[in-house]
Amino acid sequence: MMGRMKLILASRNRHKLEEIRTLFDLPGLELSSALDHPEIPDVEEDGKTFEANAIKKATALARATGGWALADDSGLEVDALGGAPGVYSARYAGEPVSYPANNAKLLKALEGAADRRARFRCVVALSSPSGKTRTVEGRCEGRIIHGIRGAQGFGYDPLFVPDGFDQTFAEMEAGAKNAISHRGRALQKARAAWHDFLMTDPAEWPAP
Repeated sequence: MMGRMKLILASRNRHKLEEIRTLFDLPGLELSSALDHPEIPDVEEDGKTFEANAIKKATALARATGGWALADDSGLEVDALGGAPGVYSARYAGEPVSYPANNAKLLKALEGAADRRARFRCVVALSSPSGKTRTVEGRCEGRIIHGIRGAQGFGYDPLFVPDGFDQTFAEMEAGAKNAISHRGRALQKARAAWHDFLMTDPAEWPAP
C-alpha cells in the first residue's frame, strides 16, 4: 500500500453522507465530503439519467480538488406515473427541497391508482482526479403505500415498502435498511468492484 487513500464524497446532504460513510467504511480509506469544500459550488443536476448526474457530480468535484471523488444520484420510479419522479425525485414538489411536500405530491398523484409498484434506483460514480469515471448501480423493488409510516430515514422512505417486507424504509433500523436499499446495494457493488484498487492510493485508473 502506497499511502492512505483519500476520497471525497460529492454531497452536502447529511442524511445521505451518513449512509454512505456507514456503507463505504473501508479500512485505510480517509473520507471527507463536499461540506469540507464550501468554496466549490454545487453542481447543477440537469442530467437526464441517474448515471449522468452521478458522473457529473463526481468529475466536477474531482477536477476541482485534484483528488478522487465519489458521487451518487438516486431516486424513486413509480410505474403508474411512467417512472416519475425519477431524476426529479428530490425536487418533485419544487424548490426549496421539501420531503413532506414531495411525499404529499406523490400521494396525491397516486390517488385511485391500483398499481402501486415502484423502485428506488441509485448509481454510484467514482472519478479520478483527471475526470475518468466508473459506475455501478443498485435497485430496490417495492410499492408505495397510502400514507406516511415511520420516522427513520429521509425522502420517500415513509411511503416505500420493499418487496418481502411489511415495514417501510422509515420504520426499519438503519442497518436493516442499508442491507437491502438501492444505495446499500450500489455501494456493496462499489466495494466489491473497487476495493483492491482503492487500497493502493492510485494517481489514475489502471490500464485495462
